[in-house]
Amino acid sequence: MVGLVGGGAASRGAGRLGAGDPPAVASGGGEADHVRRLHRHAPADHQCSSTLVKHIKAPVHLVWELVRSFDQPQRYKPFVSRCVVRGDQLEIGSLRDVNVKTGLPATTSTERLEQLDDDEHILGVKFVGGDHRLQNYSSIITVHPESIDGRPGTLVIESFVVDVPEGNTKDETCYFVEAVIKCNLTSLAEVSERLAVQSPTSPLEH
Repeated sequence: MVGLVGGGAASRGAGRLGAGDPPAVASGGGEADHVRRLHRHAPADHQCSSTLVKHIKAPVHLVWELVRSFDQPQRYKPFVSRCVVRGDQLEIGSLRDVNVKTGLPATTSTERLEQLDDDEHILGVKFVGGDHRLQNYSSIITVHPESIDGRPGTLVIESFVVDVPEGNTKDETCYFVEAVIKCNLTSLAEVSERLAVQSPTSPLEH
């Protein structure tokens, strides 16, 4: 294996709904439908792809406010130390330059905003440059309202496709990317749930 998998231990707080898994893996009943409708990847032979889910005890509008912050991913992503968006307007095609904290086999990443839909709650991002080994990395993250223990909650689904670097296997590549996403989703849940406690009267959004 050539220097792809590294850094700290991964949180196992987010569940995996892999591309080859049967719909039964989606225990809540809705995950598989959302994946089929909104998370469309067509990985080539030299790529790997996977989908992860996270249930968050916070209203969807709070979670989406964090997720859609293309200009401030460090609001919940623990491995991002700095982010600068190029240009004055945030729109499809906008580029951001991200600095990565130590502990990962990367230092910088240039990323393009591919999708931003405030109605469907979809954010799509593609890596287009930087000092890392995740070539042609593309991700989609969607958020969906749900009820958790009778209170407003959010289902978050994040999927990706990426080239498998030379010297690595598909399993190794997927494991590394999933580890980073799981840390991000765990942090997203912690930040969102803390905000929800500060706004206990937030309504369940549809």
